[in-house]
Formats: sequence, structure tokens, C-alpha cells
Amino acid sequence: MRFTRWFLGPAVVLLLLGSVMQAGPEKRIPKETSSFGTLRAPTLEEARRQALAWLQSTGKSDGATRQAFDALWRSDRPLLDRVADTLALGDPRAAQLLAQARNERGPAPTEVPALLKDSKLPAFYRANLTLAYARALSNRRVYEQALEAFQVVTADQVVDPAAYFFHKAVACHALMLKDQADENIDRLLADVADAPERYRMVAALMHFDMLTWKEKDLGWIARKMDNIHRRLDLTRGGKKTQTMQKEVLVRLDEMIKEMENKQKSSSQKSANKNQCPPGSDPEDGNGPPGNNPQARSPQQDSYGGNVPGEGKVDKKRVQEIAEVWGNLPEKERAEAMQELTRTMPAKYQEAIKSYIEDLKTKSGSNK
Repeated sequence: MRFTRWFLGPAVVLLLLGSVMQAGPEKRIPKETSSFGTLRAPTLEEARRQALAWLQSTGKSDGATRQAFDALWRSDRPLLDRVADTLALGDPRAAQLLAQARNERGPAPTEVPALLKDSKLPAFYRANLTLAYARALSNRRVYEQALEAFQVVTADQVVDPAAYFFHKAVACHALMLKDQADENIDRLLADVADAPERYRMVAALMHFDMLTWKEKDLGWIARKMDNIHRRLDLTRGGKKTQTMQKEVLVRLDEMIKEMENKQKSSSQKSANKNQCPPGSDPEDGNGPPGNNPQARSPQQDSYGGNVPGEGKVDKKRVQEIAEVWGNLPEKERAEAMQELTRTMPAKYQEAIKSYIEDLKTKSGSNK
């Protein structure tokens, strides 16, 4: 990433720089082309001229259509919205497509519409309709098809290149496609001269969030489960979702085994200490074991308190919960995770607690 080209406020830079130093060295993502600051949205007047020219080319030059167009462009709506609504005004197919994409109660699409793939259509129409469509899907969290739609056009073809890179980065980030997300964040922050501050800020935060990602840790499980929950909300419980559920189950099983092995090792060490001859100290050979303040029972050492149990987890129960995880309300998910980890050592309970808090944050932000 080219940090020297990211024009963020000084306070934000200092804050995020601390995150970088903690996260370690950064992996640079190669770019296809270097076009620093060369992408800009057209002026309002230029975009209006292009939209009107396209509308007139459809043959709709009646007074009512022109009045609707003028009212639309007198509004203070974002540029992309004005262009998208102009396309809907001039073509019923565009109006229907955008209405379907924006309808959160309707079924989520499973493929890119043929209309957006038709290269014979006017470039202005096709590119900006695709961008508006992909943005609507991204807002609905239909990230897979949003990303597929973004591949149909390029940033230099649309009236809002900042929206193009931003929403594409959001989709990649949500789908855990780190390198692709970073590449689009790089293009947004470095190459789009007039990117809105809100896009720049969120994009930078996404980048620094990804610097903390580690393969198959609790954060990885949280992101996987969030995607499973999202896909089930979209009624996509097919093979792909089932595969993701199995991946989470396998990783949870691995983590449980790791915890059990550590617990067994700790118990064995404690047992060896308790078998020392009378009058000797397990640490330095001086004095009876009772005089050593560090010679504590395994329960105290492992749990940091009076938590009962041996640190074992019911694997069958883990599988039962994982299979319905995506359909559980947030409160029940937290309770289920606490149930599974009640007898784990304190340090693992703390890790699971952090994981649950992360899930709460993600669930709250997606309502």
C-alpha cells in the first residue's frame, strides 16, 4: 500500500500508525497500473449532459419525461443516484433491475443479469447501471453477486469511481478476500482524486483491520460464522454454506484438542510436583511443598479461580451448536459459547469472550 498517497487527517494517521506498528510489517499489493490522482467523477453539469444525451437517444423526448428529468437533476441527491434514476426513467428494464436489487425482502440474485453483460449497449448506460446495481447488492450484503457485477465494468467507465472501488473493497473484505480488498482500497485512496472523506476513512479502517487478521484464529472463526449467518439470511444454505460450517467445526475441534492437550500437560506437571519426597521443594529442593507459594492445585493454576471441571468440552454439543449457529439470535449464540467454555482455563475463557464481543459488534453493525 502506498501510505504517502493517503490523504488522511494527522490525528487519524497517528492513530492508525499505531495499529500498523502493532500488527507488524505490511505486505504490499501489486497494482495493474499506476494512475495516482487521475480518476475523477465528472462535474455535475457534465454528468447531466451525458445523462440527457442518453435519455434523448432512447426516443423519450415528451414533456412529462423531460419534467421528471429536470426535477431529478435539481435535487441534492448523490450523482450516482441521479444517473441511475435517469436510466430507470428511460428504460423499464433498468427500472426493474434496480428495484429488484434494492428490494431487501425480495430474493437475492444468484448471477449477474444478462442485461449488464451485453457489450452492445451504450457504454454510459451499461457501466453506470452495473455500478448502481452492484452497490445496491453490496448494501444488502449480497457480496458474491455484487463482486461478480463489478467485474463487468472498470472504474474509468463510471461517473463515480470512488463508489466503484469502495463498494468493491467492502465486498472483498466481507468475503475475506484480503489481497483483493487491499488492492481496491489502494486504488480508492491513491488514484481517486475526489474520493469522499467517509469512503477514505472507512477504507483505511478496513485495511488496518485486515492487518490484524490471522489464519484460523478466533477472529477467523468469527468472520466465517458471520458469513454463514449472512448466507443463511439470504436463504443460501447449500453446499457452499455447508462447507463453511464444516470448516468451522473442524477448526473448533482442533482448538478443543489443543486446549485439552495443554490441560493434560499442565495436570501431569502438577502431579509430578505432588509426588516429590517429603521435606523437599519441587522447585529448589528446600523445604516441604506446602511452603512453596507457587505450588498450587491444578484447578487454581489453570482456571485462576474456583471454576469446577477439568477443562473438557462436549464435542457433540459443539457440533449441535455449530450446525444451527447462523440461525441463533445474538443472545443465544453468546449463551451457547459460554456453555461450551464454562470449564475451560481462564486464558481460553478470555479468548472466547473476546470472540463473542467481536461477534456482538459485527451483528450490531449489520442490522
